[in-house]
Amino acid sequence: MENTILGWPKDGPTLRLDYEVFSYAGKFVMSNSGKAVARQDDELVAAIAFNEDRTDDETVWLRYVTVRADRRGEGIGAELARFTTKKIHEKGYRGVKIAVNNPFAYQALYRAGFGWTEEETGIAELVLEHPAEQSKSTYQSGLDVFRDRDLSSDEESFLAEKKGSKPPSS
Repeated sequence: MENTILGWPKDGPTLRLDYEVFSYAGKFVMSNSGKAVARQDDELVAAIAFNEDRTDDETVWLRYVTVRADRRGEGIGAELARFTTKKIHEKGYRGVKIAVNNPFAYQALYRAGFGWTEEETGIAELVLEHPAEQSKSTYQSGLDVFRDRDLSSDEESFLAEKKGSKPPSS
């Protein structure tokens, strides 16, 4: 797997993704965010769009993370998030944040070294940040927020499996 930063927000990179295999495909065409990608055997398998926080010039937000539908669950998104976050910190940014709206993304970002801030956005997303302390109680309290929602059977099974567990190792 090869991870690459295609460009930073000021560079205005764009990326065309097949909407049938990538969630949020249309968001990657916009040029106001940086882009990072994961490729395997010259095939694009994941992408991240990111930009600076509007009110804190030391923080970058990962805005969209997408993995090919047929490659989800392999850890590709978590690895690309870890790579992108490392590059963002190397650029001199203090913090990296992301808002997630489902328990699978929550788990993947914990695996990438993020932790829940105990904040939620107005659109039912949990805000995670890097660097962060990853305590079992905070990890579980974030999962509990998802448990109180209307979930798919896959999400319910996933959350039942994670009940009482410690955060995944990054």
